[in-house]
Amino acid sequence: QLHPAESGGGWVQPGGSLRLACEVSGDTSDTYGVGWFRQAPGSVREGVACLSSSGTTTSFGDSVKGRFAISKDNAKDTVYLQMNSLKPEDSAIYYCAVDGSIYKNNARCALNRDWTWGRGTQVTVSS
Repeated sequence: QLHPAESGGGWVQPGGSLRLACEVSGDTSDTYGVGWFRQAPGSVREGVACLSSSGTTTSFGDSVKGRFAISKDNAKDTVYLQMNSLKPEDSAIYYCAVDGSIYKNNARCALNRDWTWGRGTQVTVSS
């Protein structure tokens, strides 16, 4: 079983940047797919950015394309979400998730995949 844990959330002004980190523990001897999701109060959880287990393909939510980037440090088993040009509508709890299943090399951010979820970290964008 894999266990992700997010960090790096906080407050930032519109137009600013923030980098979230997700440390993955457990049996990381095999590769795994990773994803970042977010959920604002009263809203459904949505995919933000996902990365295939091979590290070669990515998917981004339409609202963050061109502004966010996902990457992984394999040696440290740490996944990053770089968020630039932040907008108030980006405010949400951000969750990291990992997928070690047979579908792990799928880069899609579909919610019905076999994800294991972190507890989330709050991101607030306001002036």
